[in-house]
Amino acid sequence: MVNELKELMRQNVAAPPPDDLDLSALVGLGRRRVRRRRTAVVGGVAAVVAVVVAGTVVSWPQDSARTGLADRPPAPDAPTIGLADADRAVEGRDYRVVASHTNDDLDSDNGQYLDGVTDDGLVLFRDGPRADQLYPRMALVDPATEEKDWLPDLDIGQAQTWPVQLGVDRLVLIGADSPSDDVPDPGDGPRLVLSAFVFDRATRQWSTVTWPSLPDVRDPHAVVGPDDRLYVFVPAKTGKPPAGGWPTGPDGEADDADAEGSTYHLWSVSLTDGSDARDEGMTVGDLAFTDSSMVWTDSSNGAAGLVHVRDLATGAEHSFDPHAGEKCNLLSFGATDDRVVLSQYCGTYAAGVRDDRVQILTTAGDQVVTIQDSGIDGSVGYLGGRDLVTLSAYGPDGAGTYVYDLGTNQFLQVSDAMSSWSSGGPTPDGMFFSNTPVNSRHGSTQTLGELLR
Repeated sequence: MVNELKELMRQNVAAPPPDDLDLSALVGLGRRRVRRRRTAVVGGVAAVVAVVVAGTVVSWPQDSARTGLADRPPAPDAPTIGLADADRAVEGRDYRVVASHTNDDLDSDNGQYLDGVTDDGLVLFRDGPRADQLYPRMALVDPATEEKDWLPDLDIGQAQTWPVQLGVDRLVLIGADSPSDDVPDPGDGPRLVLSAFVFDRATRQWSTVTWPSLPDVRDPHAVVGPDDRLYVFVPAKTGKPPAGGWPTGPDGEADDADAEGSTYHLWSVSLTDGSDARDEGMTVGDLAFTDSSMVWTDSSNGAAGLVHVRDLATGAEHSFDPHAGEKCNLLSFGATDDRVVLSQYCGTYAAGVRDDRVQILTTAGDQVVTIQDSGIDGSVGYLGGRDLVTLSAYGPDGAGTYVYDLGTNQFLQVSDAMSSWSSGGPTPDGMFFSNTPVNSRHGSTQTLGELLR
């Protein structure tokens, strides 16, 4: 869920906690307490806790005639299923638990987290920062023995980082900080300087890479390509709320179903040479790589536009219309060698029912299936291996974590509740994270599972 974390990244790195521990700031920093990315278009500001929209809003008119909305969401132009169509997974038969960790009270203090899985099956464990652990430390954990191999300290103070590659030879984390100059905020979000922190697993040494010629970013959003370069999103056009702000639904969230999307200039940088940064000459919305292709949309956090696919070996390109709903906003995006996955919000209807969709197509543009329900998010390639779509359901009916196997089309519910705190990271194929509440929802149990096939 890289896209789902964008707004939290922006909030955290825009105002990092000071070197002397401020517990209230530390709790505010938190660890990925997220429900929605919906507020990302509202002036670029969001409160992560409880997802409060910053800025002026107008009340939600309850009369469907005034809103122009039907009583029920429209049916997608695709084979469609809902959460009720999922089979309940059974541990030991359908999946196994690889590792788990519980934080009892994340409302009071930061905690410890499973931040992803390396390609050779070790879990990246992060501890802090928190009240009795002022600076974050990391370990690689063998899930079979639970033995922790603590890594050398990464000297970054209390700044937060996010893994973008957990390989056999190296770990790559990214973060961002405010620039040292006094150039004012241009009005569409803070200016941030991107950094990469690379851990060489053979030498057990950290190195930090920055790129003086890389333009400032708005959040530390980047993906590693098959060529081992980091592809960075530099803001081009930022979608903005309409005059007067977005209306809000019965749940208090902004209904930005007709949002204008955002676009980015695509740059790529070397992870070993700070002088190697190049403008790729492309404007994209969202972007994903497979082993053989590069896939992108025209826009993000709004109408996706077309989906474009480039063969990395031949350079041949083709594009297709995904036939998303006319009001659907792209919230997250991913791809495999033969599938494209778009997670979208498409409006709020009578009684607060949301039209949320996870749309799965072939890379040729053929409709495979759309999962449509109220209060769902889906992602591929980050919180689960690229062969799985991991869905988080927050509605009153069917809450929990679900997985859709792109290879077998099997749809499973693996938990029956969702924590307010969501965390995870990159995983190999077949693995997924789930987060369930504990201690009257003050805490969370994070579970790493693996499908049994």
